[in-house]
Amino acid sequence: MAFLSKEKVFSKKWFISYSLILVGSFVLAAGFVFFITPYKIVPGGVYGIGIVLHHLIGAPVGLTGLIINIPLTIIGIKVLGPRFGVKTIVGFILASLFIDLLSYWWGSVPLVEDDALLSCIFGGVLIGLGLGLIFKSRATSGGSDIIAMIMSKYTRVPVGQSLIIVDAIIVLFGLISFGDWKIPLYSWIVIFITGKVIDTVLEGIDYEKTLFIISEQYEEISKKILVDINRGGTFIEGKGMYNNEEKRIIFVNVNRREMGILQDYINKIDPDAFVTVINANEILGKGFKSFKDKFDK
Repeated sequence: MAFLSKEKVFSKKWFISYSLILVGSFVLAAGFVFFITPYKIVPGGVYGIGIVLHHLIGAPVGLTGLIINIPLTIIGIKVLGPRFGVKTIVGFILASLFIDLLSYWWGSVPLVEDDALLSCIFGGVLIGLGLGLIFKSRATSGGSDIIAMIMSKYTRVPVGQSLIIVDAIIVLFGLISFGDWKIPLYSWIVIFITGKVIDTVLEGIDYEKTLFIISEQYEEISKKILVDINRGGTFIEGKGMYNNEEKRIIFVNVNRREMGILQDYINKIDPDAFVTVINANEILGKGFKSFKDKFDK
């Protein structure tokens, strides 16, 4: 059974999805052409293989990626089922096309000459931004993702770990091909930045906070949350491990500003309170981003 969403053709949601794929593919291609490919950096994936073959035998990076992606997608459909929708296919075709068109127009000169580290940073940002936009359309990036899914199915290794293994092998392929230890080091910088930017695109930059508060003054703190901060919360019944005393734990989600206000208030009424603060990368529900905003845009 497919897990990728489908939109009605020519509907608003359909146009938004394919616009994200179009823009994301172009931004992804720009990251490779202007920053990554000229320095022989190999940041995993099929385009990492394409970069190696480009510098060894002159093969176009985009065409190489396309040639690898097509059979991988067919194999993925046979092994994993219809998980790879039309949007995924459109995405890697557009990305390959944009990479080779930009390469033909721009050439092989890096946008920032003699600065591989700066190119890694900006290349990673652009690739992460492009992939993040593609993922927002509910498409996948194909390529090494498919290999990782197949590996996970037969080895029981989680997909995330399988993807790391696949990309590590491709990075090692770049090291063996070019014989330069700086290439894998730069490549891992790109992979790290790309992952962080993808997370930011998908989850947003307004990281809220989740607080667990244990205090004898839980009633006063709950009033502060409800009345002054205008947030909801939840009481969790607990028991202390040391003395088996019954405890009421306050569970609440707030933004950074509200957290400061609440912590200042707790410090005034109960400086012995116990507060745990956790970064909440995404909160869906009343008072925050709604499910409708996330999935209907």
